[in-house]
Amino acid sequence: MKIINYLIFMVLLIATQALYAQADRNGTAGASELLIPVGARGVAMGNATVTSASGIDAMYWNPANVAKGSNGLEMVASHRTFIADIGITYGAVSVKTGSLGSFGFSLKSLSMDPILKTTVINPDGTGQTFKPQHIVVGANWSKLLTDKISVGLNVKYVSETIDLVKATGLAFDFGVNYSDLADIDGLDFAVVLRNFGSDMVFDGSALWTKANNTDQRRGSQWYKIEAAKFALPTAFDIALGYELGIGKTSKIDIATVYTNSNFYAEEYKLGVEYGYDNLFFVRGGYVYTSGFEANDVLMKLSFGAGISYNFSGVNVVFDYAFVPAQYFTDTHLISIGLGI
Repeated sequence: MKIINYLIFMVLLIATQALYAQADRNGTAGASELLIPVGARGVAMGNATVTSASGIDAMYWNPANVAKGSNGLEMVASHRTFIADIGITYGAVSVKTGSLGSFGFSLKSLSMDPILKTTVINPDGTGQTFKPQHIVVGANWSKLLTDKISVGLNVKYVSETIDLVKATGLAFDFGVNYSDLADIDGLDFAVVLRNFGSDMVFDGSALWTKANNTDQRRGSQWYKIEAAKFALPTAFDIALGYELGIGKTSKIDIATVYTNSNFYAEEYKLGVEYGYDNLFFVRGGYVYTSGFEANDVLMKLSFGAGISYNFSGVNVVFDYAFVPAQYFTDTHLISIGLGI
């Protein structure tokens, strides 16, 4: 128990420094693609599966729970239609290595339609287009310290390219999960610090511009614009979940999460999943954002379903999530997973 107390204390300490040091910069963080969730099960449950996700499904939500997967090798691929015609493609793989724990790798990419290039001289467009590229490459380590305690770490390389400028950075996730809290079967507790890292800044040839210095007698000179740095969207989750068995074949998972972020307002998340015989699942979720009117929140409700079936030793999982959105088209997400 001393181990889990120490780990939770360390995560809380880092989270406090990361969030409160940037409290006056609320709304100025960049790299917001780090906050776009992946995995249809978690999205359908209101982004609340910090405790209940396990195996490859947990890599985004809680890096500590990847080691809790029931398979030695797991893979997942998903695609999400997001707002403003943005597509999000995600893939991940994890493998158990015995006493060393579990190791995993992930790749998330955002795709967008071409954007018309404009200039001061041609504000209506030059006829040329460009496509922004946002990529997140991650590596995961997770380990079961005891039958109840798991810890995990994500290291993520973030790359944003907009025409001829680019920004890169490193982000870290730390997670601790404690199962059967207070010796209550099915009650889990977790803390996760996500997207902790150094500031990012754009650089590239497009920042060079030709200008005249009116105080000196010389012609036009090239000057480089110094872009402002921007913080990563650091977030801190405190989660509590409970799994309730119903008879011999059914169960209900109830997941709750409190999220504090330097990028957005405080969020309270609730997710519920009904599962029948570990074969068919129905899910729903709700996110309450403090300080906002209901119509000002982009996404609140979520729904989904899933199927899990074992084919000759290969576990196949298909999940779907639907998220209605204010002012934009609704979001659909499909995930397909394999476990061996």
